[in-house]
Amino acid sequence: MGKDRIPDWLNSSLWSTTLSDDDRLHRHSPSPTTSAAAASEPIFQPPVPVPPPAAASSPQSTVTSPKSELRDQVDKNSNDNSNDNDQNASSSGVSPDDISRQAQLLTELSKKVVNLRELRRIASQGIPDGAGIRSTVWKLLLGYLPPDRAQWSSELAKKRSEYKQFKEELLMNPVTRGEHPLSLGESSIWNQFFQDSEIVEQIDRDVKRTHPDMDFFSGDSHLAKSNQDALKDILIVFAKLNPGIRYVQGMNEILAPLFYVFRNDPDEEMAAAAEADSFFCFVELLSGFRDHFCKQLDNSIVGIRATITRLSQFLKEHDEELWRHLEITTKVNPQFYAFRWITLLLTQEFNFADSLRIWDTLLSDLEGPLETLLRVCCAMLILVRQRLLAGDFTSNLKLLQNYPPSNISHLLYVANKLRPQAAS
Repeated sequence: MGKDRIPDWLNSSLWSTTLSDDDRLHRHSPSPTTSAAAASEPIFQPPVPVPPPAAASSPQSTVTSPKSELRDQVDKNSNDNSNDNDQNASSSGVSPDDISRQAQLLTELSKKVVNLRELRRIASQGIPDGAGIRSTVWKLLLGYLPPDRAQWSSELAKKRSEYKQFKEELLMNPVTRGEHPLSLGESSIWNQFFQDSEIVEQIDRDVKRTHPDMDFFSGDSHLAKSNQDALKDILIVFAKLNPGIRYVQGMNEILAPLFYVFRNDPDEEMAAAAEADSFFCFVELLSGFRDHFCKQLDNSIVGIRATITRLSQFLKEHDEELWRHLEITTKVNPQFYAFRWITLLLTQEFNFADSLRIWDTLLSDLEGPLETLLRVCCAMLILVRQRLLAGDFTSNLKLLQNYPPSNISHLLYVANKLRPQAAS
């Protein structure tokens, strides 16, 4: 540990990241920014992360320290990033490690009773696209599907029927109830209708702005319109069932990845039920973050400001020099950038495919997604520390509010290095 409690491995110049203006154009690209080799890095291996397979397969069998491993890994990824375009252009586009991980996940999912601990371990390293694996795994990780596969059919039928009832009761037009529009009693459905109209309009505006770069969510096609209607119905039902929170701007961005993954399940029956499945998984996911959306709790120990303070303290613990430069010298309040990072679960900081990869790790952590989210946010700061240390208020705020494209596997590797080490 160096001066000002700075870990030696943070002082390497390799932490600096260069970014051209052209790179920013790929922020919303539907293709992942990670290379095929980097995508195979193990992430969920506490207490000490296992270095990437490429490094582990070195012909030299010398023992290196974790700090040395991390420096080597930063160097490796600096070289990997220069070859990303070539690797992404390969005919297969699938690494052997992706194929291996897909086989492991399919093996787990085929068991009579899924081993959730093992599933979390494998899924945290990234869930390969295809075969509907991510859709099923996310439902298991969020507790929507029970580990016992024999119960899947009955549980899904029960939940989907329940959601159908919610829609029939909560989205019914007041005219069908035969009540007069001027009936404004507390029990009048017209009264509730007028109270809800403002929220419904807000949801409609936000849904139409969801990922405007993706045809799946945006445009005049039948697919886009159908998906927008499903998102709106989910958010309206949620708002009516949760009067204490109702709808808060940004919830659409958290719902979008869930609906996208479930709606693209190759199993037609599963894809057709994406709306109901997304609703219950959205409720479960938001249960761990709901206090962040409650304005009355902003200043409480469970509100968003307390969580941002935790991130600040976490950065101070791991890199006091960077913390001091950001918050004392340049006076960059973490709320200026971390509020969006945390409340929207990093969905706006990376392209959509990379966001899904990050969510694989967030949902896989037994501690819960919030703890992992804070580690990832801290790792994001550390990965651009050289640029931040050289910057002033304006340049640093611009950088953090427009985070540069990154090697996601490497980012998650560094985040895992920040995990508290269990005593051996």
